[in-house]
Amino acid sequence: MYLTFFGLSEKPFAITPDPRYLYLSERHAEALAHLMYGINEAGGFVQLTGEIGTGKTTIVRSLLAQAPKDAEIALILNPKITAPEFLLTICEELGIGVPDSALDSLKDLVDILSHYLLRAHAAGHRVVLVVDEAQNLSPQLLEQVRLLTNLETNTQKLLQIILIGQPELRELLGRSELRQLAQRITGRYHLKPLSHAETLAYVRHRLRVAGATTDIFAPQALSAVYRLSQGVPRVINIICDRALLGAYSLDRHRVTAALVRNAAAEVFGRRFTPHWLPWAVTAASAMMLTAATVAVWKLQPWNAHAHVPHSAPSAAADVSGAAVPVPTAATLPAASLAPARLAGLLRAHATETDIDSAFGKLFGLWNVKYQAESTDPCTQAASQGLACVAERGSFG
Repeated sequence: MYLTFFGLSEKPFAITPDPRYLYLSERHAEALAHLMYGINEAGGFVQLTGEIGTGKTTIVRSLLAQAPKDAEIALILNPKITAPEFLLTICEELGIGVPDSALDSLKDLVDILSHYLLRAHAAGHRVVLVVDEAQNLSPQLLEQVRLLTNLETNTQKLLQIILIGQPELRELLGRSELRQLAQRITGRYHLKPLSHAETLAYVRHRLRVAGATTDIFAPQALSAVYRLSQGVPRVINIICDRALLGAYSLDRHRVTAALVRNAAAEVFGRRFTPHWLPWAVTAASAMMLTAATVAVWKLQPWNAHAHVPHSAPSAAADVSGAAVPVPTAATLPAASLAPARLAGLLRAHATETDIDSAFGKLFGLWNVKYQAESTDPCTQAASQGLACVAERGSFG
């Protein structure tokens, strides 16, 4: 729908695992190298795990496209099957003919597969079994998979097995009853989501492969894509595809952050706010709190009856001869007291402002005796039916 509008030759964010669109981030390159090692090295298992949508299946497709010519690969995409069905699927993937009499016999199927592997080994071929969504394998079927690695010559294994699945696969292989299989895993790799920089490069890469000649997504839009997708490629594809459709419907050739948020709202079914909004609200709240604090400090209502040394009242005559009071330290607003005056008060009452004196007076308000130089004040308070409340914080 939007291809001609943006000058694209095909949809750049289709969720089908097309190897042409594989973006080899550092993580994906390591994962692919991990699987290539599994093909070229004989023996044991290789395990690749990753969260849903991180690109595991796309890496498998790329592996199949780059596999050596002497490698025969059997790919199982749905392992929720019985043991005979599992072995039969392997035979079908390798093009091995199976007579009807052997369809339900584990022994016959294993023998047929074993003979084929010996012939392939003699011809210089390597046979690899790739099991996708391996977290769905039952413990019984995993045990059957382990037994397949017993097919070997005097020098090497005849079948290399690659298990690909979600993080639950690691938990499954951690069970005590599967420890024999876990001990045969020669390589493990966990595929993580893309970083911020990788997400930006990923989106631009797919657009270029699809024929884009300009940056369709604004920089702020790309940052929003990362924030909302958390770097998961499948989610990136879905959000970006919806964002392109939204821009097309509004006749805009540039995808903005607002369009990305709207697309994510359609995908997830909830509204998303700009990333700066929480910071702005926090900053505004802090400014209001600071302003209120300054205003209250200037008023200083707690000093309305502050203790200050008394001085003799003085008076002066106005033009009519009547006596009027002259402001003294006792009648001046508290805010007009200079810092030097406050320092003088502290010096004058130095013997009453130490910690013990302060707690002594505080305890006295509750008719409780405070023992100076004894246990800490909170412990003393607790022993006499009181409690301490201590708080610490900033304006934020």
